[in-house]
Parts: sequence; C-alpha cells; structure tokens
Amino acid sequence: MNTVYQVQPLTLGDIATYPLASRKSKVSIADFAKPVTKNVSFADFLQSLPGILAAGDFRGVVGAIQQAKREGRTIVWGIGGHVIKTGLGPLLADLMRRGFVSAIAMNGAALIHDFEIALAGQTSEDVEAGISEGKFGMSMETGLFLNQIASSASFSGIGYGEAAGKFLTGRRLLQQNGQASVLCSAYNLRIPVTVHLAIGTDIPHMHPAADGATLGAATHHDFRLFCALVKQMHPGGVYLNWGSAVVLPEIFLKAVSVVRNLGVALRPITTANFDFIQHYRPLQNVVKRPTAPSDKGRADSKGYAITGHHEILFPLVAAALASGWPRPQAGTQPKTRLNKKKAARKSK
Repeated sequence: MNTVYQVQPLTLGDIATYPLASRKSKVSIADFAKPVTKNVSFADFLQSLPGILAAGDFRGVVGAIQQAKREGRTIVWGIGGHVIKTGLGPLLADLMRRGFVSAIAMNGAALIHDFEIALAGQTSEDVEAGISEGKFGMSMETGLFLNQIASSASFSGIGYGEAAGKFLTGRRLLQQNGQASVLCSAYNLRIPVTVHLAIGTDIPHMHPAADGATLGAATHHDFRLFCALVKQMHPGGVYLNWGSAVVLPEIFLKAVSVVRNLGVALRPITTANFDFIQHYRPLQNVVKRPTAPSDKGRADSKGYAITGHHEILFPLVAAALASGWPRPQAGTQPKTRLNKKKAARKSK
C-alpha cells in the first residue's frame, strides 16, 4: 500500500441487508398521478392527482372541510385584502350559500376592498400614481363611510363587520356589485363577519372622520366575537387563513389562547395557511402552534401550509368543495347526535 494514512477503508462484505419488499417506503405507485381522459369531470381530475406532498395536503385540507360540513362543525375563513382584489369574493359568497362558511374574519384591507367593490364596483388604486402628491388613500367615500360605520357600530353595540354589512345592504347598490361583495352576502345570510384593525395601517385612518376610540371599540367587539367563533370550532372545526401575513395569524393565536384559558381544549381542529409565500407568523400561529400536541401528548389536530397564488388556489378549493371531493370513505358516518348516542351505547 502506498497510503500514508493509518486508517484503512472499511470492507463492506459483512454489511447486513434485507429484502426491498420488506421495507416501509414513503412512496408507492398507489400514490402516483393518473392520466385523465378527454371531458373528464373535475372530481375525477382531482382524484387523479398524486397523493404525495402538496397534493396530499390539498386532499387533507379539502377533506377536513368536507367532513366539518357533514358533521355540522364550525368553519372559519380568514381573508386578507388580496383575496378580494383578485376577484374571489363571488366564490366565497357561493361557498357561504353551500354551507361551507360558518364565519369570516377580515383584516382592514379586506374590509376596504370589499366595501369599494360593493359601493363602486372597483377597487385597488395605483399607489405610485398618488403617493407623490399625497392623494393616495384619500377617496372621500371610503374614508367617510367606513369611519361612520365604525361610529355606528360603537354606538349600537355591534361589531365592525356586522355594521358594514348592514350599511351596504341598506343602500341601493348595483346588483352585480352587491353579489360580488362578501360583506353583503354574509349579512344577507346572517353569517358573522369580524374585522380586525391595526390602527394606522389602513387608509380610512388618515381621514378627518377617523376616531381612534370608535375604531378601537368596533374592532375589539369583533375580536371578542371572533374568540366566541373559535370556541365553536371545538371539536372538529376548521380555520383557513388566506393571504394575511401578520394581523389575522396574530388574532387567531390570541383567540386560541383565550378559548383554552376558559377551559375549552379546542381539539381536534384543522388549520391551513394559503399564500404564495409561507411567512413566519402564519406558519407558527396558524399551522403549528394551535395544532401542537397537548401536554398530555394528544396529537389529534392537523395544520397544513399550501403554497400558491390565491387566484388559482382559491378556485381550486372552491370547485373541489362544490364537487363533493373527496368523498367520505365507505363505512364512515357523520358524527351526528344520533351516531354519538349509538357510539356511547356500544362503549358501555
């Protein structure tokens, strides 16, 4: 040997091996994608997706929503402004009518964009064009009416979201505007909407009509209402965060703490964050922390992170829900009160 090293390479002749068929693997052909034929139904297309990574998570989230609806559990949708700006309000309104939405939480941006859609049929100004002259955010109706709505909410003892829906549905709006508005649809269907502000982040806060006390009272009412809605998620409820990177994830985490402090376990639940970038707060405050195992070691909740653009992902989720996909496995029954009684009798 010409090596100057004292250590010699190992010989591998005594390595123990085992049959490939005996090994537990992460991927099998049962999970593979399947080709689709011409004129395939949407449900069959979804069924053709691989059961691997994000496609498997997509199935898990949609399946949890379907199960929650079948069992009468609470399904809360949290939406940021981008959801409204990308034209997804009509899809959310349709899901409300189909029974897939128990409540909606909005940040201030979502409130503004949906309000402008309802009032004028358009939203999302060109910031660069207006900021140099100090005109950005200075539209009269948006600032005046949204601040008046907050004052009305504070005076009448209701929340910001309910007051906004009441205001809009009480006006003569163009039919197509009202139908595209989440606030209008939710109010007409008596689905709770909560609005969560960070004062100073939204354009109405720059207007002469802005009053910190009334804004704070209106949004704090909605925070307490949101806590009550999160409480109703126990057990088997779902929380979906769409496009809010900071405010709604923080609100959700605080609501989870409030509910558990009051003695409600809030388990099992399903949470999911949908966004084109997975930010720190949604991952921690929506996906991981609320679904972490309890001190007793129970790991019965599940959190998902689905990455993609809202204008693609949201229609996919909505269409999957409307199509009834994925269908429950044979032999499973919704946990109705009757089925719970049967299960209780069997356990005795």
